[in-house]
Amino acid sequence: MALLFTCFFLLCFSLSAGEKTQNATHVSFSFPLSSRRLSPRPTPATNLYPSFVSSLKQNPRIRPSSSYNFRSTFKYSMALIVSLPIGTPPQTQQMVLDTGSQLSWIQCHNKVAKKPRPPPTAAFDPSLSSSFSVLPCTHPACKPRIPDFTLPTTCDQNRLCHYSYFYADGTLAEGNLVREKFTFSNSQSTPPLILGCAEDSADGRGILGMNLGRLSFASQAKISKFSYCVPTRSVRPGYTPSGSFYLGENPNSSGFRYVNLLTFPQSQRMPNMDPLAYTLPMQGIRIGGKRLNISAAVFRPDAGGSGQTLMDSGSEFTYLVDEAYDKVRAEVVRLVGPKLKKGYVYSGVADMCFDGNAMDIGRLIGDMVMEFERGTEIVIQKENVLADVGDGVHCVGIGRSGMLGIASNIIGNVHQQNLWVEYDLANRRIGFGKADCSKAV
Repeated sequence: MALLFTCFFLLCFSLSAGEKTQNATHVSFSFPLSSRRLSPRPTPATNLYPSFVSSLKQNPRIRPSSSYNFRSTFKYSMALIVSLPIGTPPQTQQMVLDTGSQLSWIQCHNKVAKKPRPPPTAAFDPSLSSSFSVLPCTHPACKPRIPDFTLPTTCDQNRLCHYSYFYADGTLAEGNLVREKFTFSNSQSTPPLILGCAEDSADGRGILGMNLGRLSFASQAKISKFSYCVPTRSVRPGYTPSGSFYLGENPNSSGFRYVNLLTFPQSQRMPNMDPLAYTLPMQGIRIGGKRLNISAAVFRPDAGGSGQTLMDSGSEFTYLVDEAYDKVRAEVVRLVGPKLKKGYVYSGVADMCFDGNAMDIGRLIGDMVMEFERGTEIVIQKENVLADVGDGVHCVGIGRSGMLGIASNIIGNVHQQNLWVEYDLANRRIGFGKADCSKAV
């Protein structure tokens, strides 16, 4: 299926773990990060709702007490897939790196241990881990924090905390909330973290939730910073390019340009805003060297939260609110209007699509630039302006967010190619650095 979106949950948690965790020591690791298509693919709405529906309580400023230094590589086609060692002894699990959602979860299944060891895509077997435990119904994470927000949890027949997440396409991921370690080496591991242990899901891969919520992996593990580098998507059959993923310090960061995250008071609740997202002060868009006539206010949340601009590794495409999308589309029509695929709307949200040669059309459109404060920019080179959506069709990698029922701008991973993106949680900022991500170290 050639659907666009890889953000999974309609709901997420905004609870405190409610338990003390031990401080982790500084440690350095290296891991591969890959990006590939998920099967089956969720429908568009699943990608964008992890915090919009649920997070009504603002997360306080994160003050990581410890940090890790860990590097991994990943494959990239539509989702960023990182392989992480979980449990004691560790079992390698593939997880979607998602900065737009909070709860991390893995696919669990009790099975008879086999030799040689099962492949990395195998489900996690709780019976083989000495550090695994299941949360009871009495745990704080299994109870609502505020009256107007009900967690999607129930108490199962064994008095254990059970959760259910529905995808927009009707498929289901459900299981128990558990506690488990990420074991990076014989001497270094996280404290036991709250995860979902899915008994049934749309895909065998899990989710690594990395937003600002208290139950995200980054928050629970007290990660001070993390970064990734998304390679250019390959059109070569049978080949999936690899990128890099760091937990902790990135040796390339000396050349990064930083943008401060927008922060919001805890009391400032807005119905259309996700307070747990990475919100950037975007200022404008250029296409082919021309700055479009879009007010900077369009990219910032208004009194109701509409207009928030999010950085989201879990979304493939970028999405813009109507005022910005209409200006982008008008400029694309001016440049290559006769080549547009008439009457074609990809997955209900993207209508700037073409049948012709993608490189030729990209050259006619030119580079696309997203502008931020202090002269910081994300430059989408003309050869990456169009995304292959299958059947010989290529679309500008931008959708209309209103078609998803939201009022936010979302920068997806298709516009993060060949770019280091560093989430500096301690200093509340995001850094960008140009790179050849297929060769990044």
